Amino acid sequence: MRLLGKMSWLEQKLFLREPLTVLFALALPLVVLFVMGGVFGNESMPDVYRGVGAMNYYVPAYVALVTASVGLVSLPTHIASDRERGVLKRYRASGVSAWALVGAQVVVTFVISSVSALVLVAVAMPTHDVVSPDSVPLVLGGFVLVALSFAAIGVLLGAVLPSSRAAQALGVLLWFVLLIVGGAGPPPEVLSGVMGTIGDMTPLRQAIDVIQDGWLGLDPGMSWLIVAGITVVAGVLAIRFFRWE
Repeated sequence: MRLLGKMSWLEQKLFLREPLTVLFALALPLVVLFVMGGVFGNESMPDVYRGVGAMNYYVPAYVALVTASVGLVSLPTHIASDRERGVLKRYRASGVSAWALVGAQVVVTFVISSVSALVLVAVAMPTHDVVSPDSVPLVLGGFVLVALSFAAIGVLLGAVLPSSRAAQALGVLLWFVLLIVGGAGPPPEVLSGVMGTIGDMTPLRQAIDVIQDGWLGLDPGMSWLIVAGITVVAGVLAIRFFRWE
Protein backbone atom coordinates (compact mmCIF):
# COMPACT_ATOMS: atom_id res chain seq x y z
CA MET A 1 0.00 0.00 0.00
CA ARG A 2 2.87 2.39 0.74
CA LEU A 3 4.29 1.76 -2.73
CA LEU A 4 0.89 2.33 -4.31
CA GLY A 5 0.52 5.60 -2.40
CA LYS A 6 3.95 6.86 -3.43
CA MET A 7 3.39 5.83 -7.06
CA SER A 8 -0.02 7.51 -7.13
CA TRP A 9 1.37 10.76 -5.73
CA LEU A 10 4.23 10.77 -8.24
CA GLU A 11 1.96 9.94 -11.18
CA GLN A 12 -0.51 12.63 -10.07
CA LYS A 13 2.19 15.31 -10.29
CA LEU A 14 3.36 14.04 -13.68
CA PHE A 15 -0.22 13.94 -14.97
CA LEU A 16 -0.93 17.55 -14.08
CA ARG A 17 2.12 18.74 -15.99
CA GLU A 18 0.48 17.72 -19.26
CA PRO A 19 -1.70 20.46 -20.83
CA LEU A 20 -3.87 17.83 -22.51
CA THR A 21 -5.07 16.66 -19.10
CA VAL A 22 -6.17 20.13 -18.07
CA LEU A 23 -7.86 20.76 -21.41
CA PHE A 24 -9.82 17.53 -21.83
CA ALA A 25 -10.46 16.66 -18.20
CA LEU A 26 -11.13 20.04 -16.63
CA ALA A 27 -11.87 22.66 -19.27
CA LEU A 28 -13.44 21.21 -22.40
CA PRO A 29 -16.37 19.30 -20.82
CA LEU A 30 -17.36 22.41 -18.88
CA VAL A 31 -17.18 24.62 -21.99
CA VAL A 32 -19.25 22.20 -24.09
CA LEU A 33 -21.78 21.82 -21.28
CA PHE A 34 -22.40 25.56 -21.14
CA VAL A 35 -22.70 25.73 -24.91
CA MET A 36 -25.42 23.09 -24.70
CA GLY A 37 -27.10 24.96 -21.87
CA GLY A 38 -27.09 28.20 -23.82
CA VAL A 39 -28.65 26.52 -26.85
CA PHE A 40 -31.26 24.23 -25.28
CA GLY A 41 -31.98 25.66 -21.81
CA ASN A 42 -33.62 23.36 -19.27
CA GLU A 43 -37.26 23.09 -20.27
CA SER A 44 -38.74 19.59 -20.16
CA MET A 45 -38.80 17.88 -23.57
CA PRO A 46 -41.00 14.74 -23.57
CA ASP A 47 -39.69 13.40 -26.90
CA VAL A 48 -35.96 13.81 -26.28
CA TYR A 49 -33.44 13.88 -23.43
CA ARG A 50 -35.17 10.90 -21.78
CA GLY A 51 -38.16 13.13 -21.06
CA VAL A 52 -36.33 15.67 -18.85
CA GLY A 53 -34.88 19.14 -19.38
CA ALA A 54 -31.74 19.39 -21.48
CA MET A 55 -29.47 20.47 -18.64
CA ASN A 56 -30.98 17.92 -16.26
CA TYR A 57 -29.89 15.41 -18.91
CA TYR A 58 -26.49 16.89 -19.75
CA VAL A 59 -25.07 17.50 -16.27
CA PRO A 60 -25.05 13.81 -15.22
CA ALA A 61 -24.06 12.90 -18.79
CA TYR A 62 -21.02 15.15 -18.56
CA VAL A 63 -20.09 13.69 -15.20
CA ALA A 64 -19.62 10.48 -17.20
CA LEU A 65 -17.90 12.38 -20.01
CA VAL A 66 -15.11 13.71 -17.77
CA THR A 67 -14.15 10.15 -16.87
CA ALA A 68 -14.01 9.35 -20.58
CA SER A 69 -11.84 12.43 -21.14
CA VAL A 70 -9.23 11.21 -18.70
CA GLY A 71 -9.48 7.55 -19.68
CA LEU A 72 -9.42 7.98 -23.46
CA VAL A 73 -7.08 10.95 -23.92
CA SER A 74 -4.93 11.78 -20.90
CA LEU A 75 -4.19 8.33 -19.47
CA PRO A 76 -3.08 6.44 -22.61
CA THR A 77 -1.00 9.40 -23.79
CA HIS A 78 0.69 9.57 -20.40
CA ILE A 79 1.49 5.85 -20.30
CA ALA A 80 2.77 5.76 -23.89
CA SER A 81 4.90 8.85 -23.25
CA ASP A 82 6.43 7.28 -20.14
CA ARG A 83 7.28 4.17 -22.16
CA GLU A 84 8.95 6.25 -24.91
CA ARG A 85 11.03 8.22 -22.42
CA GLY A 86 12.15 5.08 -20.58
CA VAL A 87 10.28 5.94 -17.38
CA LEU A 88 8.45 2.61 -17.30
CA LYS A 89 11.72 0.76 -17.86
CA ARG A 90 13.23 2.52 -14.84
CA TYR A 91 10.16 1.67 -12.77
CA ARG A 92 10.60 -1.99 -13.65
CA ALA A 93 14.32 -1.89 -12.81
CA SER A 94 13.37 -0.44 -9.40
CA GLY A 95 11.17 -3.44 -8.67
CA VAL A 96 7.79 -1.79 -9.33
CA SER A 97 5.24 -4.39 -10.41
CA ALA A 98 2.76 -3.96 -13.23
CA TRP A 99 -0.05 -4.19 -10.68
CA ALA A 100 1.36 -1.28 -8.65
CA LEU A 101 1.86 0.87 -11.74
CA VAL A 102 -1.61 0.13 -13.12
CA GLY A 103 -3.12 0.70 -9.67
CA ALA A 104 -1.46 4.10 -9.46
CA GLN A 105 -2.84 5.05 -12.88
CA VAL A 106 -6.34 4.05 -11.75
CA VAL A 107 -6.03 6.12 -8.57
CA VAL A 108 -4.84 9.16 -10.52
CA THR A 109 -7.64 8.77 -13.06
CA PHE A 110 -10.21 8.58 -10.28
CA VAL A 111 -8.85 11.64 -8.47
CA ILE A 112 -8.70 13.83 -11.57
CA SER A 113 -12.12 12.66 -12.76
CA SER A 114 -13.60 13.35 -9.31
CA VAL A 115 -12.21 16.89 -9.15
CA SER A 116 -13.41 17.66 -12.67
CA ALA A 117 -16.88 16.24 -11.98
CA LEU A 118 -17.21 18.20 -8.73
CA VAL A 119 -16.23 21.46 -10.45
CA LEU A 120 -18.68 20.80 -13.28
CA VAL A 121 -21.59 20.01 -10.96
CA ALA A 122 -20.83 22.88 -8.57
CA VAL A 123 -20.84 25.39 -11.42
CA ALA A 124 -23.68 23.97 -13.54
CA MET A 125 -26.34 23.17 -10.93
CA PRO A 126 -26.97 26.69 -9.60
CA THR A 127 -26.41 28.33 -12.99
CA HIS A 128 -29.00 26.23 -14.85
CA ASP A 129 -31.28 25.19 -11.98
CA VAL A 130 -30.46 21.51 -12.41
CA VAL A 131 -32.37 19.00 -10.28
CA SER A 132 -30.56 17.40 -7.37
CA PRO A 133 -29.70 13.69 -7.61
CA ASP A 134 -32.61 11.38 -6.85
CA SER A 135 -30.22 8.94 -5.14
CA VAL A 136 -26.80 10.19 -4.09
CA PRO A 137 -25.52 6.67 -3.21
CA LEU A 138 -26.49 5.39 -6.67
CA VAL A 139 -24.81 8.36 -8.36
CA LEU A 140 -21.63 7.94 -6.34
CA GLY A 141 -21.57 4.18 -6.89
CA GLY A 142 -22.20 4.68 -10.60
CA PHE A 143 -19.42 7.25 -10.81
CA VAL A 144 -16.93 4.88 -9.18
CA LEU A 145 -17.88 2.12 -11.62
CA VAL A 146 -17.71 4.41 -14.66
CA ALA A 147 -14.37 5.92 -13.58
CA LEU A 148 -12.90 2.43 -13.10
CA SER A 149 -14.22 1.37 -16.50
CA PHE A 150 -12.62 4.23 -18.42
CA ALA A 151 -9.43 3.88 -16.37
CA ALA A 152 -9.23 0.24 -17.48
CA ILE A 153 -9.85 1.26 -21.10
CA GLY A 154 -7.19 3.98 -20.82
CA VAL A 155 -4.57 1.61 -19.43
CA LEU A 156 -5.39 -0.86 -22.21
CA LEU A 157 -4.95 1.81 -24.91
CA GLY A 158 -1.71 2.96 -23.32
CA ALA A 159 -0.50 -0.65 -23.19
CA VAL A 160 -1.08 -1.48 -26.86
CA LEU A 161 -0.52 1.80 -28.71
CA PRO A 162 3.05 2.24 -29.98
CA SER A 163 3.67 5.91 -29.20
CA SER A 164 2.34 8.94 -27.35
CA ARG A 165 1.38 10.58 -30.65
CA ALA A 166 -0.66 7.54 -31.66
CA ALA A 167 -2.31 7.44 -28.23
CA GLN A 168 -3.11 11.14 -28.32
CA ALA A 169 -4.48 11.03 -31.87
CA LEU A 170 -6.66 7.99 -31.28
CA GLY A 171 -7.82 9.25 -27.89
CA VAL A 172 -8.92 12.63 -29.23
CA LEU A 173 -10.66 10.96 -32.18
CA LEU A 174 -12.51 8.54 -29.90
CA TRP A 175 -13.49 11.37 -27.56
CA PHE A 176 -15.11 13.43 -30.30
CA VAL A 177 -16.82 10.39 -31.85
CA LEU A 178 -18.28 9.42 -28.49
CA LEU A 179 -19.30 13.02 -27.84
CA ILE A 180 -21.37 12.98 -31.04
CA VAL A 181 -22.90 9.49 -30.97
CA GLY A 182 -22.51 8.42 -27.33
CA GLY A 183 -25.23 10.60 -25.84
CA ALA A 184 -23.18 13.60 -24.70
CA GLY A 185 -23.87 15.67 -27.82
CA PRO A 186 -27.11 15.30 -29.78
CA PRO A 187 -29.81 13.51 -27.72
CA PRO A 188 -29.90 9.77 -28.42
CA GLU A 189 -33.49 10.01 -29.63
CA VAL A 190 -32.47 11.99 -32.75
CA LEU A 191 -29.83 9.47 -33.81
CA SER A 192 -31.44 6.98 -36.15
CA GLY A 193 -30.34 4.00 -38.21
CA VAL A 194 -26.66 3.09 -38.07
CA MET A 195 -25.73 6.12 -35.96
CA GLY A 196 -28.23 5.17 -33.28
CA THR A 197 -27.04 1.56 -33.26
CA ILE A 198 -23.39 2.61 -32.96
CA GLY A 199 -24.28 5.04 -30.19
CA ASP A 200 -26.07 2.34 -28.20
CA MET A 201 -22.94 0.16 -28.39
CA THR A 202 -20.48 2.77 -27.10
CA PRO A 203 -19.10 2.60 -23.54
CA LEU A 204 -20.01 6.27 -23.04
CA ARG A 205 -23.73 5.70 -23.73
CA GLN A 206 -23.82 2.95 -21.13
CA ALA A 207 -21.79 5.06 -18.68
CA ILE A 208 -24.16 8.01 -19.13
CA ASP A 209 -27.14 5.76 -18.44
CA VAL A 210 -25.49 4.53 -15.23
CA ILE A 211 -25.01 8.07 -13.89
CA GLN A 212 -28.37 9.36 -15.14
CA ASP A 213 -30.35 6.46 -13.72
CA GLY A 214 -29.34 7.34 -10.18
CA TRP A 215 -29.54 11.10 -10.77
CA LEU A 216 -32.94 11.16 -12.46
CA GLY A 217 -34.54 8.14 -10.81
CA LEU A 218 -34.84 6.17 -14.06
CA ASP A 219 -34.84 2.43 -14.73
CA PRO A 220 -31.20 1.26 -14.76
CA GLY A 221 -31.79 -1.59 -17.22
CA MET A 222 -28.63 -3.49 -18.16
CA SER A 223 -26.23 -0.53 -18.16
CA TRP A 224 -24.61 -1.36 -14.82
CA LEU A 225 -23.86 -4.92 -15.87
CA ILE A 226 -22.55 -3.81 -19.27
CA VAL A 227 -20.20 -1.22 -17.75
CA ALA A 228 -19.02 -3.75 -15.15
CA GLY A 229 -18.32 -6.25 -17.94
CA ILE A 230 -16.37 -3.65 -19.92
CA THR A 231 -14.32 -2.86 -16.81
CA VAL A 232 -13.38 -6.50 -16.18
CA VAL A 233 -12.55 -7.28 -19.82
CA ALA A 234 -10.52 -4.09 -20.37
CA GLY A 235 -8.69 -4.57 -17.07
CA VAL A 236 -7.70 -8.15 -17.82
CA LEU A 237 -6.53 -7.23 -21.32
CA ALA A 238 -4.60 -4.22 -19.99
CA ILE A 239 -2.60 -6.38 -17.59
CA ARG A 240 -2.13 -9.07 -20.23
CA PHE A 241 -0.74 -6.75 -22.90
CA PHE A 242 1.05 -4.22 -20.70
CA ARG A 243 4.55 -3.46 -22.01
CA TRP A 244 7.35 -1.83 -20.05
CA GLU A 245 9.38 -0.86 -23.13
